[in-house]
Amino acid sequence: MLDIQYLRKDLDGAAARLALRGFTLDTDAFRALEAERKDVQTRTEALQARRNTLSKSIGQLKAKGEDVSAVMAEVAGLGDALKESAAANDTIQARLDAWLATLPNLPHDSAPPGRSEADNVEVRRWSPTGTEPAALGFPARDHVDLGMPLGLDFETAAKLSGARFALMKGPIARLHRALAQLMLDVHTTEHGYTECYTPYIVNAETLRGTGQLPKFGDDLFSVRKGGQEDEADGAGALYLIPTAEVSLTNIVRGEIVPAEALPMRLTAHTPCFRSEAGAYGRDTRGMIRQHQFDKVEMVQILRPEQSYDGLEEMVGHAETILRRLELPYRVMALCAGDMGFGAAKTYDLEVWLPGQGAYREISSCSNCEAFQARRMQARFRNEQGRPELLHTLNGSGLAVGRALVAVLENHQRADGSIGVPAALRPYLGGLEVLNAA
Repeated sequence: MLDIQYLRKDLDGAAARLALRGFTLDTDAFRALEAERKDVQTRTEALQARRNTLSKSIGQLKAKGEDVSAVMAEVAGLGDALKESAAANDTIQARLDAWLATLPNLPHDSAPPGRSEADNVEVRRWSPTGTEPAALGFPARDHVDLGMPLGLDFETAAKLSGARFALMKGPIARLHRALAQLMLDVHTTEHGYTECYTPYIVNAETLRGTGQLPKFGDDLFSVRKGGQEDEADGAGALYLIPTAEVSLTNIVRGEIVPAEALPMRLTAHTPCFRSEAGAYGRDTRGMIRQHQFDKVEMVQILRPEQSYDGLEEMVGHAETILRRLELPYRVMALCAGDMGFGAAKTYDLEVWLPGQGAYREISSCSNCEAFQARRMQARFRNEQGRPELLHTLNGSGLAVGRALVAVLENHQRADGSIGVPAALRPYLGGLEVLNAA
């Protein structure tokens, strides 16, 4: 959520910065709401001043032995008017909060300008052979053809759940588990993250805290309790998490974190659930875009002055996993128009997929600055002893299913077997090659 004081001081400046994202700020709507709020505030202050004046006069009149019944009746009437004014103030404040909740974050000055992924800027690329992926030396097969003999089963998954689900058995299930274990071990033992196990079902307030609600409600899977209908405003509803960012970041919701507890680095391996609303027809083959997928998430909760160093560090942590898996990748700085709703700056890591002949996103690392913390009222106490909003960062470290896809396609052999990267072998009992189940 944006700082309302900033909007009040420089509304046109905020509109110009949001325009860099392709978002049109309705300045007239804000000015109308603010005018209404100020009118209610002015009326309330006038009523309070009148009541204070009359309350003082009651004592003076009594001291003179004069009748105070009329004055007391007016004071009582003012009390009723103040209650009505307070209710009006609550209503306008709720409308302001609802309006603010629809606004995306302001892009950081270092975010490249642009409106679409075509304007994203490549920062660097890496491959085990240099900067360019090495040729396989034979026609590349995609992960579907490679995975099916290893136990990847979309047909049975469709029978169980429908389209965009996967069932894994045998060698490929073992490889999937090994990838997640490697990621967790590296992040916890080398990068300083605390491993967490979080709920997979959260309430609406939790999703509002990180910005999924109200804007992205159509992309969530809601859960009905005991057959009851979800309430219209989401109150009382529960949802499957779209990412562990939601549960990890909300750990500090409503908290004043001790300064000595910062920085906080948290990680979790969870399934993620997304309806992919509006994405039908895209990546329908295979595991690239699924309703259920696993991810090892990284979250950092920092003091504001640490957050951009933290972002670069987090990108490096995700890169470490890609290098351990011997996967060619590139780092892209997203332009202002291609960033997520809550991000001030984002880097995407894109892995090379020989089966597609293209780089595809495997991790997205973002600094949300105080945007989420303001929604969550997540603060720390600074050196002056005053509560100050935290900065929150999140990133995939990595998406497990897409890492599986990348390992299959980049380490495939001409006979259809899969070479196992050295870093994964300890998790697979020393196996160097995966063969058909």
